[in-house]
Amino acid sequence: MLINGTRNTVIAGKKRLVNSLFSKAKGLMFTSSFAVRDQAFVFVFKREKTVSLHMFFVFYPVDVIFLDRTKKVIEIKMNFKPFTIYVPKKKTQYVIECAAGAVKKSRTKIGDQIIL
Repeated sequence: MLINGTRNTVIAGKKRLVNSLFSKAKGLMFTSSFAVRDQAFVFVFKREKTVSLHMFFVFYPVDVIFLDRTKKVIEIKMNFKPFTIYVPKKKTQYVIECAAGAVKKSRTKIGDQIIL
C-alpha cells in the first residue's frame, strides 16, 4: 500500500518499485489504464536529481507526486496528459505515478510525508 502518512489516507492499494534503468525508461509506455487502477509506480533514484518525464505512448492521464530524500512531497503534477513532457522545478529522489484523481482523493498536498 502507498500511504499519505500526514493525512492517514491511501494513495494506492498496491505499489510497484521501479529500480532498473530499463524499467525507468519504459515507465508506463504501452500499458493500459488498468496498470495504475489501484497501483502506484514508485521510481527510485540513488540520490536527488533533476528528472524529466514524458507521456509518449501512454494513452491515459496520471497523477505524479515528486518526493525528496526524506519522502516528503515537494511537487505534484495532477492529470499529466498523454503525449506531453514535464520537468519538475526541484530535484527529486522518488517519483510516484498513480491513477488520475488519486492525489485529490487522498488529499495529498506539498509538504505531506509519504510512507512507501
